[in-house]
Amino acid sequence: MDRRFLGILGAIVIIFIVIFAVVSGGNSNNSGGGSSNAKPTSHMEGQGKAGVTLVEYGDYECPICAEYYQPLKDAVSKYSDQIHFQFRNLPLVSVHPNAFAAARAAEAAGLQNKYWQMHDKLYENQSSWAGLSDPKSTFDQYAGDIDLNVTKFDADYTGSQVNSAINGDLDAFKKTHLEQATPTFFLDGKAVSNGDLIDKTGQPSADKIGTVLKAEIDKKTQASKQ
Repeated sequence: MDRRFLGILGAIVIIFIVIFAVVSGGNSNNSGGGSSNAKPTSHMEGQGKAGVTLVEYGDYECPICAEYYQPLKDAVSKYSDQIHFQFRNLPLVSVHPNAFAAARAAEAAGLQNKYWQMHDKLYENQSSWAGLSDPKSTFDQYAGDIDLNVTKFDADYTGSQVNSAINGDLDAFKKTHLEQATPTFFLDGKAVSNGDLIDKTGQPSADKIGTVLKAEIDKKTQASKQ
């Protein structure tokens, strides 16, 4: 076969490979690609002396998650010596186009031991970045605000480690067999009805969240005495 023809054929194959790679991974804001081997994240706050763990699957762009943010923070703070609070990523990119990008920002910050600082920044400033066509420069600003090495943050933001962490959380949620919705809470492995966490006005309540936590703490404490 003519060598020139083989050369042209090889060039065409390379072009198609490059195009496929760009299409598959080009929009880092919205997709992680998925991985059945990815491990879920383990970001935790609190001392957990009572052996109680509250897990939230959340979406940083979700406005309802933002409503839960402060009441949840207050309740967790009140019982921080008795419980662990864990946040896992559940970006609903079909309705929140910047959700995966925000999860990347939090996970990248976590690689510099500033996960919770970025987590808080994202929720406290949700209205500033949620509607942007590309929030990356805003996330870079937040990285600087919490004293991250921004060059490392940028590299980690698009890196495979961050991507796998988010996909690990998505895989873990799939195993619950629940419909994707945010926020979704699990208390010691059991799903919590959001209706138990809101007040009479329908708003998330630190008191209601605290009541649910206290009941589980008391149950665990009583069981340990038997």
